[in-house]
Amino acid sequence: MRTAGLTMNDVWAHRVLRERGVETYRLEGVTAELGVMVESLDLKHRGKEENYRPYLHMTGELRSVTPARALPFGISQVTYSPGQGEKVDAFYEFDDQQLVVLASKGYFTSGFAVPEQVTGIEWELPATADMLVLAPSGAQTEGDAPVVFTQIHDIGGLEIDLESSGYDLAGYFADHSKDGVPRAEAVVDARGLKARSDAINSLFTEDELGLDTKVKEVVGAPVPEAAPVAGGMSARLQQIEAEIAAEREHYQTERASTEGTTENLYRERVAAALQTAKEQEEPLAPPVPAREAQHDLDLDLNLEQESRRREVKPAPSLDERKRQVSQRAADLDFGEDGEQSLGS
Repeated sequence: MRTAGLTMNDVWAHRVLRERGVETYRLEGVTAELGVMVESLDLKHRGKEENYRPYLHMTGELRSVTPARALPFGISQVTYSPGQGEKVDAFYEFDDQQLVVLASKGYFTSGFAVPEQVTGIEWELPATADMLVLAPSGAQTEGDAPVVFTQIHDIGGLEIDLESSGYDLAGYFADHSKDGVPRAEAVVDARGLKARSDAINSLFTEDELGLDTKVKEVVGAPVPEAAPVAGGMSARLQQIEAEIAAEREHYQTERASTEGTTENLYRERVAAALQTAKEQEEPLAPPVPAREAQHDLDLDLNLEQESRRREVKPAPSLDERKRQVSQRAADLDFGEDGEQSLGS
């Protein structure tokens, strides 16, 4: 017998459990098959620790619950009207052999996508459920039937695979090994992004890549000469060095002003004492090299003056020598006359 079902979180389920004198049957961990209307199917990937292993994420609505054994009162299936069933999330894991099939069908090409024929249909998925059956009233009234409340285990995260579900989803994927291009060499199109909702986004926009507008211009165009980059790189390196030096100076200043640090102790105790001693000390004599340089300079000046004094005067002319002799003779005559006058 098939009957309409209610969820266990319905207000009537709590009332039935509290009511006394009501005939109920509570079943836990019942093996059952779920009828799920699949609404979407996305190809996703695990994390880095699982080497980005692909899997399918399915979302849908619960339409029926079929227990492995009939429930009390001969109930074989519990059904739900569209829009009345719970939301179901299931995760389909591929085994190694299925991954080989996907790779052979062009999994690493840009055209690879989830098949559309697997959505919009009802799937049968394995699950376990807790059920509460409310017996019909003792009076044999028309339309009186048992009421079934259900609660599906892990309805928001069902783990299924080929063995548990019986569905080989790898066979539904189309073969794109010949009409696609390697993913590393192509820009992922809108369809690929929709199929792989968790694909890694490119670091560059389409405008930066310019793949759509500049491909034709590049083909057949002459190869431009490489622009010199040494100047730009040098300026950038100098800027980086200046930034690093500024950061280092700022860090040292902060350390020097922070009490208890090594730099602070040096500034307060060592540097301050050195500065005080430097201000109080007397001016020292010039260093030895400076004194030697001054002595050499004085010696050079004395030699120059001596050489000037010892310069050889030019020889006097004949007339000049005659004049000097006549002058000398006149001086001698004047001396003799003087002596005579002094003697008389």
